Amino acid sequence: MYHAVEHRPAPATRALSVSPEAFAEQMELLAGRGFTPLTTARLADNWRTGRPLPPRPVLITFDDGYEGVHRHALHALATHGFAATLFVSTGWLRGPYDDGGAPDTMLDWDQARELAAAGTEIGGHSHTHPQLDQLRDRRLEFELRRCREIVADELGTAPVSFAYPYGYSSRRVRDGVRAAGFAQSLAVGNALARRRQGPYALERVTVRRSTGIEEFATLIEGRSIGRHFARDRALTKGYALVRGARRAARRVVDRRTG
Repeated sequence: MYHAVEHRPAPATRALSVSPEAFAEQMELLAGRGFTPLTTARLADNWRTGRPLPPRPVLITFDDGYEGVHRHALHALATHGFAATLFVSTGWLRGPYDDGGAPDTMLDWDQARELAAAGTEIGGHSHTHPQLDQLRDRRLEFELRRCREIVADELGTAPVSFAYPYGYSSRRVRDGVRAAGFAQSLAVGNALARRRQGPYALERVTVRRSTGIEEFATLIEGRSIGRHFARDRALTKGYALVRGARRAARRVVDRRTG
C-alpha cells in the first residue's frame, strides 16, 4: 500500500510517502525476484472463478490519488510492465468536484485517464475521505455512491474495487460498499491478503518513507511482518475500541432524537 510518491511531500503526507528513487528501486527488486503484479480486480476475479494466479502474485496499490503517482510512479511501473490499482478520493482530485480538502497536490482527471489508459485500475476511495465507520447511513451511502458515479462519468467505466479510507470499516460499511456496486475492497491490516479474509476485507502491507530496501525485501517475501507492524496493530486494536464506543454512543443519541 502506497500513498504519495514525491521528492518533497507535504508534512501531512510525508510519513506515508516514498521518494521516486525508493519506489523505482522497490519495483526493480520486485522484477528481479520474479513477482507478477496484478490489479485488485484480477486478483478477486481469479479467486472467485478458481483460475490460477500468475507466478508470485503481488498487488501494488496507491491510496488517495496524489499527483506523484502519475509524475513518478507511472514511469517505474511502465519500465517493468507492471499493473497497479489506484484508489481515488474523488473530492480531492483537481477538477470540478474538488472540495479543497486534499492534504497535498493531487492528480487531475486527465492524469487519471492517462493512468487508466496505461493499464492502472482506478478504484474508489470515497468522495471526501472520511472515517466511513463513523458516518450515519445517509452520509455513508453518499460517500460511496458519489465516488463511484464520478469515476464512471470521468473514465467511462464504473470502478469495481474500493479501499477504505484509513483502513477503517465495519460490517455495515462493508455491506454499504457491496450495495454501492463494488465487487471487492481492501483494508490495511498490515498482513498478507488471503482468500479467507473475504472479498471485502483483504489486507495490505504499508510502505512508508522509512521503509528501507532490505525491510521491503522481507515484507514482500512475507517475512517478519508481525514484528515490523506490532506497534501499528496494537494501536489499531485500541482505536477500534474507541471508534466502536463512539458508534454506540451515536446510536443512543439517534434513538433518543428519533
